[in-house]
Amino acid sequence: MNRAASFALWLWLATAGVAMAQAQGESEHVPPDAPQSQVHAMPYREMADMMGMDDRRRFAQVMLDRLEWQAGDDSAIAWDAAAWYGGDFNKVRLEAEGERTAARTEESRTELAWDRIITPWWSTRLGLRHDAGVGPSRDWAAAGIAGLAPGFIEIETSLYLGDGGHSALRLTTVRDLLLSQRLVLQPELELEAYGESDPARLTGSGLANLKLGLRLRYEIRREFAPFVGVRWVGHFGETEQLRRAANETGDEWLWLAGIRAWF
Repeated sequence: MNRAASFALWLWLATAGVAMAQAQGESEHVPPDAPQSQVHAMPYREMADMMGMDDRRRFAQVMLDRLEWQAGDDSAIAWDAAAWYGGDFNKVRLEAEGERTAARTEESRTELAWDRIITPWWSTRLGLRHDAGVGPSRDWAAAGIAGLAPGFIEIETSLYLGDGGHSALRLTTVRDLLLSQRLVLQPELELEAYGESDPARLTGSGLANLKLGLRLRYEIRREFAPFVGVRWVGHFGETEQLRRAANETGDEWLWLAGIRAWF
């Protein structure tokens, strides 16, 4: 047998030996059991702590949207604040808005509502409203919707039902326009309408008042921003007549200065 034939025979035997060894090893190999995960067996709180996140955690926020001085026919202090507590889908929400001159509280609105998320951008609200200020106080059942419309316009609208068949509608819209990373221009629109006249509180049926505002704020921090601005307040229809008969201020322009803060 020549050298080439001997090398070929040796190569064949070596290859066959390796194949037989692999086959024997595979037949004798017993794979270990798959590792058993302990994550699903953990209590939720222990798993949330281990992973560093908690989908069920409750949060709270207090927002002082505006605490401002208003200069018009009379000087006044006005406020608009909200606080909420809850999770991703359900929250308890408290709102307070009002205006006070040196002599009296002109108007005050307090609402307590359950806020329920229905889409990533919108939520429904159901609760109670209490009005104080000029005239006797009034209580209402409230239902509304709030969210972010296209164009980043924040909208809140609510319907109210009170004693004696009284009804009301309130709509507010605001839009933040970033002039820089810290300088923000905020136009605002707010209107109220009533289904029945309430002479004791100087409100008539139909569109009662419209408020248009423009504020320029500087965010020293995101959580704290002073602002200046201007606001026009107009009264319409029967509401305007009732206010004139009571010698109350009619349409007026207001100069504004205040702060916005949250934590």
